[in-house]
Amino acid sequence: MIYLDNSATTKPNPAVLKSFEQVTERFFANPSSIHQFGGEAERLLMKARNQAAEMLGVGQNEIIFTSGGTEGNNIAIKGIALEHQNRGKHIITTEIEHPSVYDACSSLKALGFEITYLPVDHNGVISLTDLKNSIRKDTILISIMHVNNETGSIQPIEEIGKIAKEHPKLFFHVDDVQGLGKVPLQLPESGIDLCTFSGHKIHGLKGTGILYVNNRTTLFPLFHGGNQENAIRSGTENLAGAVAMVKALRLIKEREKEELNNLYELQKYLLDEINRLEGVVMNTPLHSAPHIINISVPGIKPEVIIHMLGEKDIYISTKSACSSKQKDESKVLTACGFNKERSISALRISLSYDTSKSEIRQFIHALKIAVNQFKEVME
Repeated sequence: MIYLDNSATTKPNPAVLKSFEQVTERFFANPSSIHQFGGEAERLLMKARNQAAEMLGVGQNEIIFTSGGTEGNNIAIKGIALEHQNRGKHIITTEIEHPSVYDACSSLKALGFEITYLPVDHNGVISLTDLKNSIRKDTILISIMHVNNETGSIQPIEEIGKIAKEHPKLFFHVDDVQGLGKVPLQLPESGIDLCTFSGHKIHGLKGTGILYVNNRTTLFPLFHGGNQENAIRSGTENLAGAVAMVKALRLIKEREKEELNNLYELQKYLLDEINRLEGVVMNTPLHSAPHIINISVPGIKPEVIIHMLGEKDIYISTKSACSSKQKDESKVLTACGFNKERSISALRISLSYDTSKSEIRQFIHALKIAVNQFKEVME
């Protein structure tokens, strides 16, 4: 099997699976229980939190364990909105956000919030001037992703953070689900108040994640109950999931440090080979994340090519897995200014550190055959 849909989810690392299994078997007590067994579970949870904080360069009380990106984004966006609505009801985001951000913001309109969706250029990047001009006295939140999940475009988070610092009464949230482990991002002194991470994008497990919430940030909790996770996310802690998340974080950080250049070289090889294919156009910008490549084959429905490749045990996707079953055009590509023919025929190839050059070579060969076969039928 050649798996090139790593932006949808990654194959769990065996070491992560082992850590989850061991904790599930040995530390199954409720960390909130007051007996000794519960105390052991609580200490392990604290250890996992400390390790995550150390790797991210933040305080241990700034780490909130979640079930993944969607929950983290909703806690951040709705938590800020509900907590600070008396000061303002204006939120700034972009036209190319993941559905868990875009739709979370849209849902707040029913509660009287006003959302500004910043446009992007042909490369899928916002204008810092547009951002500055959009900030108002009643702006309480800026929510902008680091790496786009469809095209791999990278937003200027460092510069946005500097702008956010100039307005201390608003909060800055970053969705870094696709950037973690591939495009470095510094949290300390960055101007970032909240940042979302997901375990299953970094060879961890589905249902695991982290939300960074800095000390100056207050949120209205979406869950009420036992006041776990600093009263931001009540509910019995998923101890095994938290330990597995931290294990995955440690492993991906190590691979980022040692293998990032190799991933960029693999991406360059793939881009060069795709650019040689007749009838295939590139949608991913020149300066992008190393693991996401977006292409279009105008005139051919993407599901046709996906199924043809699937028959050869090669797996790619269209847009975000959260919206890929919708038959409409890509909202992201449309926002980048591409015409409908390209935005309805897009394909996403997403790599991991495990992807080999041999696999890319086989994929290119199969893609070329699939495109040629379809064109012969049409002729």
